[in-house]
Amino acid sequence: MSGRIGLIRRFLLPSLLFLLCLPVNVAAEAAPSQWPLHDDGLNKVVQWDHYSFKIRGKRAFMFAGEMHYWRLPVPELWEDILQKMKAAGLNAFTFYAHWGWHAPTPHSLDFTNGAHNFTRLYELAHKIGLYVFIRPGPYINAEANAGGFPLWITNGKYGSLRNNDSRYTAAWEPYQTKFTQLTEPYQITRGGNGLAFQIENEYGEQWANITTKTPNETAVAYVELLEKNARANGIDIPLYANNPNLNTKSWSKDFSNAGGNVDMYGVDNYPSCWSCNLAECTGTNGQYVPYQVVQYYDHFQSVAPTQPEFMPEFQGGSYNPWGGPQGGCLNNSNEDFANLFYRNNIAERVTAMSLYMFYGGTNWGWIAAPVTATSYDYSAPISENRTIGSKYYETKNLALFTRVAEDLTMTNRAGNGTMYTNNPRVTTTELRNPTTNAGFYVVRHTNSSLATAEAFKLSVNTSLGNFSIPRRLGSLALNGHQSKIIVTDFRFGSHVLTYSTAEVLTYAIFKEQTTLVLWVPDGESGEFFIKHARRGMVSKCQKASTINVAAESTGLLVTFENQEGMSVISADSVRVVILDRSSAYPFFAPSISTDPLAPATRADSSNAVLVQGPYLVRTAATSAEGSWLELTGDIINSTEIEVFASAEVRDVSWNGRAIKTEKTSYGSLRGSLSGPGPNRFSPPRLGAWKVHDSLPERLTSYDDSGAAWKDADHISTDIPQKPETLPVLYFDEYGFHNGIGLWRGYFVGRPTGVFLSVQGGTAFGWSAWLNGQFIGSWLGNSTQFSEQGNLTLSFANATLSGTGAENVLLIVQDNSGHDETSGALNPRGILNATLIEDSGNATFTKWKVAGTAGGDEHVLDPMRGALNEGGLVAERLGWHLPGFDDSSWASGSPASNGLSSAGIRFYRTTMPLHIPAGVDVSLAIIVSSPGSLKLRSLLFVNGYQYGRFNPWMGHQIEFPVPAGVLDYNGDNTIGLAVWAQSEEGAQVGVDLKVEYVAESSLDVTFDSSYLRPAWTKSRLAYA
Repeated sequence: MSGRIGLIRRFLLPSLLFLLCLPVNVAAEAAPSQWPLHDDGLNKVVQWDHYSFKIRGKRAFMFAGEMHYWRLPVPELWEDILQKMKAAGLNAFTFYAHWGWHAPTPHSLDFTNGAHNFTRLYELAHKIGLYVFIRPGPYINAEANAGGFPLWITNGKYGSLRNNDSRYTAAWEPYQTKFTQLTEPYQITRGGNGLAFQIENEYGEQWANITTKTPNETAVAYVELLEKNARANGIDIPLYANNPNLNTKSWSKDFSNAGGNVDMYGVDNYPSCWSCNLAECTGTNGQYVPYQVVQYYDHFQSVAPTQPEFMPEFQGGSYNPWGGPQGGCLNNSNEDFANLFYRNNIAERVTAMSLYMFYGGTNWGWIAAPVTATSYDYSAPISENRTIGSKYYETKNLALFTRVAEDLTMTNRAGNGTMYTNNPRVTTTELRNPTTNAGFYVVRHTNSSLATAEAFKLSVNTSLGNFSIPRRLGSLALNGHQSKIIVTDFRFGSHVLTYSTAEVLTYAIFKEQTTLVLWVPDGESGEFFIKHARRGMVSKCQKASTINVAAESTGLLVTFENQEGMSVISADSVRVVILDRSSAYPFFAPSISTDPLAPATRADSSNAVLVQGPYLVRTAATSAEGSWLELTGDIINSTEIEVFASAEVRDVSWNGRAIKTEKTSYGSLRGSLSGPGPNRFSPPRLGAWKVHDSLPERLTSYDDSGAAWKDADHISTDIPQKPETLPVLYFDEYGFHNGIGLWRGYFVGRPTGVFLSVQGGTAFGWSAWLNGQFIGSWLGNSTQFSEQGNLTLSFANATLSGTGAENVLLIVQDNSGHDETSGALNPRGILNATLIEDSGNATFTKWKVAGTAGGDEHVLDPMRGALNEGGLVAERLGWHLPGFDDSSWASGSPASNGLSSAGIRFYRTTMPLHIPAGVDVSLAIIVSSPGSLKLRSLLFVNGYQYGRFNPWMGHQIEFPVPAGVLDYNGDNTIGLAVWAQSEEGAQVGVDLKVEYVAESSLDVTFDSSYLRPAWTKSRLAYA
């Protein structure tokens, strides 16, 4: 590190001084009193103005993150995710509801079974202390199957969707009404934490012509219907919209004189690539440039000048498409991305944002749209397997700051440009609080896509004068893709930090001593000045660090070099903790209060605690007399723990066990925590496998007259895209919508082959058998949307029936989900089925179709839901479920035996688990293909479809499975469908991987048996 500091010093002239620069390229803003204070006309609990939200009269910087309860079908684990959000400094979370998840049939709603009961989220929000931004749809996008629409709406009978068509309105009203009624008692106006309610999603359709401001009357009428429904069913919190980009400018009362305007305007934005496939990343932002930030300030001042700059959905990562890299694309949205882009939002004067996603989770079942497969990790701060790492901690470092930087909630943009520094490769935005004059200088590379090491001095304006900082110690540095927020006249309690080149992490006000926490990147130097402080001393300093304290007439100047670990300085009644990044990452500020804005609203010893060391600190509480501090959280290795709390606290417990601590010379309590150890959990071995054929439908002797099958005999369809041949062979036409479906076509005669045009979405595939003999497959392609797989198949390798006898063509089609937005109506099925004749007049005489057992008329498995299963006979008969009797099946392993030719087989085994108490274990199933890649495989765990393995697409092999889906204290049923798409056959290996083991307060051994309903005889009807 010393070599780098020396290089920076040499970069600058030792005596370099320069004048404070004037603001550039910034229009004058109105005085605070000139901005109106808004509410929705129904309550004054939630208000807002040009600057920020005001909640119960208190300004708030809203920092939220998105999670989707339907992507984690274990309600007991939602608390884990929300606790991690709160620990990261967030004061709110956001969630999409899912119409399709709650409305499995056109005549039923489910808000009861397991993870369908979303109101548990509201209860947890109140318990943990997080506000909630509520996003019910009816359309959500979210890379979800049909964008979150129920799949029964894709049959064309409800119109073109997302408009005021009475058929569509009649479809969404029951869901929207019930969802709203369930939400009503949990609003902040009723004592809950529901803060604001979104209308539709990314629906920027207000204008037929935005230049002339000609309204799109159909879109306006649609939005007004949604707004009316919300208000009629008790929603009295603000309604907001999230525009899909900076161009649509829809629904803002400041900009629009048309109907449908919401209370609060918002913008979605994904400045980096929203996909791990960089080729997808062209659109409204132009050509994708890595780490190129976007400007929002002018847009908000133009479209919503009297409202806060609100981003209901800002990029938190990128989804992983078919063929994307295992584990996501962190190189594109890692901790550097979080550091740079979230600070840039602050530079643009954003004071409310929600990161999409903060926890992505898993696309289990057929929840996903064709663009993405099983993983929805999204490179999010909380990973798919619930672990946290550098990106989480980097986000936490900023969110903890915004939680205590009260002056940041009311700023004008005082200046913006390169003239603040002596290095033109560094640009600065100055934000200034018009009431307190506190300043926030956001610095970054002028060309944000660069990652060069830059040294500079910064001109700042303070209550003690204008300075070029650092004044005594070298220079500031930008190393790599990073940004810094330099504060001036920053108030913490009764004290003022005149300036600091180190970033503020947080602060806490104790009766005895106010504690301020600063941080710098590892090995960097810093300088800060505390106004009116008189005396200071170094209480703790790492060997590699050098600290100097100098008293001046107006306060105390502290400089430090080569910061390593934690250092502590005492300055009168202020204790300053200095951290490098490595030490700042495991530094938490848990609040004893359940107030989402604490400690910002009441930063005192009654609710403030600071903790350094653990992997995660979940909660903090004090005993009645205040002498015991009770902490809960996670550790993955043995670690030191240091606690800053009120002097009344003399003892500390961790997850219910007392910690032996000693008091340091500077007043903290220090102790140690023992990690789980390498032998705390050992993975079990899978049991012996059983196997059964799962494609009897290929045989001419198969009887397709049962309940599983429908006659495919429609000669017309309401689906916009019409088939090229009749009858209509679309799954949605017959009430089958997701997963694998089967077609049986009957014909007589002696054709030489068949031409098939089949459509099933990106990465879909299909295979065909004639009279039980394999004739070919479409293996799929991951580079096309709404992909068609067209093949002409020869009958030369199959045996046709005799003259006048029927032949049976079986087509097994693996659909990858329905497209989003207007593509939701794109059909899934056969567009063209034409026999190729050699002689005679061979035509198809009959078609039959099968899909998910019960179709969209009856849900056999309400707990796992309608999106969990497709139409394989193994799924229809429930072979994937616990409790199915496979004792008559043959023994056989998918890896060592597998299939020697084309076909589909289903394998079952069991796996015993016993997770010790006090330990959180994350497990994943690894699926591999030691032979041919021309295969598709479905992984089921206790009946839940938790993996789609398609090595031809080069995609995911690791499938994390959460507690609750797995029985952590019992036997688990593992099912595997293996579909060999060529005569090469297929072998599939299955192994168990321990993702992590943490000593934790989280109980993963809860009784989750209700989530895993067993096989029932009702399945037998669907053979």
